[in-house]
Amino acid sequence: MLHHTMLGTNDIERSRRFYDAVLGLLGCPAGIDHTAPSGHRRLMYRHDRDFFALSEPIDGQPATGANGGTVGFTCTSTGQVDRFHDLAVANGGTSIEDPPGLRGDRTYLAYVRDPDGNKLCAIHWLPAEARS
Repeated sequence: MLHHTMLGTNDIERSRRFYDAVLGLLGCPAGIDHTAPSGHRRLMYRHDRDFFALSEPIDGQPATGANGGTVGFTCTSTGQVDRFHDLAVANGGTSIEDPPGLRGDRTYLAYVRDPDGNKLCAIHWLPAEARS
C-alpha cells in the first residue's frame, strides 16, 4: 500500500550518520544523495521494495517531528531491536518511552527520536508459540 516514507531534516549530514547506522543494521545500503528540482537536498534509502528518504523542507521552514506520528522498522529479532535502539542513541538519537522490551505477549519494541525529533519504532513480532 505504501510507496515511500519521507521525513524532514534540518541537517542532511547528521541524518546520514544516524540513518546509515540504524538502517545499515537492518541490511539497508547507505543513503544516496539526491537534489530535488527545487534545489533542496535529499537522502534516499532503498532496501528490497522499501523506500525511505530524508529531505530539507521545500517550504524553507524548519523540519519538525510529527506529534503523534511514528515510522516503524521491522526487525528480525529482539537483539536487533536492542541494537537498533543502541545505535540510534549512539548516533544522536534519544531513547523515549519505556526501555526496549516486550509489550503485551508478542510485541518486542523500542522507541527513539532521530536527531530532528521524528519518532521511530524498531519492532519484532515474536512467533505465536513464544506467547507467555
